[in-house]
Amino acid sequence: MDGTKTFDIMKLNDDELKSLMDELKTGLTVSEARNLHQRILGRAPTLAELVLFGIQGSEHSSYKSSRPYLKLFHTDGEDVIIGAKEDAGIIRITKDNEGNGYGIVMSHESHNHPSQIVPYEGAATGVGGNIRDVCCMGGTVVALANDLRFGELSDGHNRWLLDQVVAGLGGYANPCGIPTVAGGLQFDQDYSGNTLVTAVTLGAIREADIIHSYAPANANGYDLILVGKPTDNSGFGGASFSSFSLSEDQPELNKGAVQEPNAFLGRHLMHATEHLIAILREKNLIDKVACKDLGAGGIACATVEIADGGNYGCFVNLDLVPVADSEIEDYVILCSETQERYLWAVPKEITPLILDHFNNTFALGEIAYNAKATVIGYITDEQNYVVVAKNKTLVNAKAYEVTKGFLYNRPLGELKKRTFTEPPKERDVNIKEMWFSILDDENVASREVVYEQFDKQAQGLVVFETGVADVGIFKAFSDLEYPPEIRNVGVTLTCDQNPRYNKIDAYQGAALAVLASFTNTVVTGATCVALSDCLCYGNPENPDSMREFEQGCRGVADTAKELGIPIIAGNVSLYNESNGITIPPSPMISVLGKLDDVSYAIPMGFKKENSIILLIGERKEECGGSIYYNKLGYLGNSIPNPDKQELLRASKVLNKLAKEKMILSSHDISEGGLAVTLSEMAFVNNIGANLEKSPSLRDDYYLFSESLGFVLEVEPNNLERVENAFKEGDVVCYRIGQTTKDKAISYDSTSIDLLKAKEIWQNGLRDKLI
Repeated sequence: MDGTKTFDIMKLNDDELKSLMDELKTGLTVSEARNLHQRILGRAPTLAELVLFGIQGSEHSSYKSSRPYLKLFHTDGEDVIIGAKEDAGIIRITKDNEGNGYGIVMSHESHNHPSQIVPYEGAATGVGGNIRDVCCMGGTVVALANDLRFGELSDGHNRWLLDQVVAGLGGYANPCGIPTVAGGLQFDQDYSGNTLVTAVTLGAIREADIIHSYAPANANGYDLILVGKPTDNSGFGGASFSSFSLSEDQPELNKGAVQEPNAFLGRHLMHATEHLIAILREKNLIDKVACKDLGAGGIACATVEIADGGNYGCFVNLDLVPVADSEIEDYVILCSETQERYLWAVPKEITPLILDHFNNTFALGEIAYNAKATVIGYITDEQNYVVVAKNKTLVNAKAYEVTKGFLYNRPLGELKKRTFTEPPKERDVNIKEMWFSILDDENVASREVVYEQFDKQAQGLVVFETGVADVGIFKAFSDLEYPPEIRNVGVTLTCDQNPRYNKIDAYQGAALAVLASFTNTVVTGATCVALSDCLCYGNPENPDSMREFEQGCRGVADTAKELGIPIIAGNVSLYNESNGITIPPSPMISVLGKLDDVSYAIPMGFKKENSIILLIGERKEECGGSIYYNKLGYLGNSIPNPDKQELLRASKVLNKLAKEKMILSSHDISEGGLAVTLSEMAFVNNIGANLEKSPSLRDDYYLFSESLGFVLEVEPNNLERVENAFKEGDVVCYRIGQTTKDKAISYDSTSIDLLKAKEIWQNGLRDKLI
């Protein structure tokens, strides 16, 4: 169909209009279509305009239901260079001796619906888009993480989804030569039918090399240069597809909305972009250009956003766009989400340099058919967004009207705390059997079967891999091109979220996702410097789902603010439901940390025999949402409610002691409680432990409660110094045992055979995937 065809919206009744919008797959509601005709354009819209405003007005692109709540987030800070407002956020990590700043670019995105429908391609393109978000800001990509949620593994389809998603993540990241340093993985029956795939990408950047995603001052007449793969029809309508609930009776219709990845072209473009930035730096042109990744909405969204971001308009000629098929309709060319593409806005005098760089020096056409850099339009002082093809106008609207989308004030359900059945207070639990059962649980067992599929040492940056410390730890500025005084600065990355907590309490569950990422980070001796999130929730048109989202936002915002961590990146993913089943509220949190020197980093595993084991954080009867209660067949209510200020004080003491190298090993307490924490510490070097019996708490609560805290290993001759440091920091510190030469973890009359427990833990997930 011709994209210039117009539709007189006002002549249609509501039923006719809804039927038309569904037939055209615009994603617009009846009221939005009427608003477009009457208020925004003042005339009958073209097909291209209907599709464009449907994409830009979708939840995925415009955050039309979530914007008011995202304003709760604290996004500024002394070292925040760019908060959550461009393609990626940037936090300053260090300065050299001359005062030059160096930062980390952070992008966090979800690719949930695509990964449910076409899991390999959905996951791979999620990574690809994340990488381009970092590249277009001027960053050199140095690390990846992923946080995944699937339905129960007893369902063969969920096992297939996991296999394909992991293959897709590695299938893009590994060829690109980027280490995967961290991640998370949870299984819960309520994710069946709606897998969550979220990805975090980090880049190293000189503060002077930052490229913005909007046209700079005096950009009138700038050329718009499209770089990368020729446009095809893959991914058309992807943003709208991600903004509706999934329906299993339409899988084939949905597949067309998923993009097709090309990791090798992605890697080539990544390196070409890095080289171009070096040239622009040398010529003092960094502040004269702008760049955007082509993600949701393709050419349309990239061109209008790069123009409107600088308070400009632009003119785009689709006849100049390289295509993979000459039969593609003009409005599809405009809005297709073809992968491996960037958009540059540059002065005309720089255009020949850009074209030559991509087309000749890096010979894009030799990497992929018809891939190239091409001028497709220009920036204008007028604020209109104009798109033409074959001498016909497809779009003519104010650029700011296109980008602002629509805004909804959705009704919120009643604020109420759900109450779940608790197990009987008096129960006879075999501690040893429960200990082994929890280690075997797919939500606790070793994730090696997953992360062994990722390249974890690419670029030679990684210091501690996942499993050696609670977080991935790497040196982002270790290359010789950086000043020697910053090369040993360490960066940490972690992800967290527990769906069971969020089922019980959406606010506290979100707070705990932040706190768990915080404790994961600080237990290594690092300082938390930035946070990102992917807020994955159900249908916003459902007041109860919208209330869960509102509570989740408040939980994240309040906790991050109290801990002093700015939120610099993230996204919102709504309509995560399939055939009426809604996912648990899922605020997927990632925290970035900093070590002044990586030599301060504290590993997770016990290092020596006969050292002292310390506990930071009181054990409480907080088993709601725990693995333990789950094993008993209950969800419960008593989820952890830690003292945030005490955790903050503990983090400062840990940071100080790490720099003094007073702590041999450390691990946070989370899923599985103290029993799992001690086990994982013992497994690393096969060093046993003798744990003293709790003087006040029942054995099952003491061992399996998931109250937040830390376990530390300290040499006896350093014990007094460590205990005094926590006392001075107003943090309670308990001696709870010591490491031993025995290959066992002993508690009262219970003895856990270390090698047997380790085998169970190592194979708990692997065996379930066979």
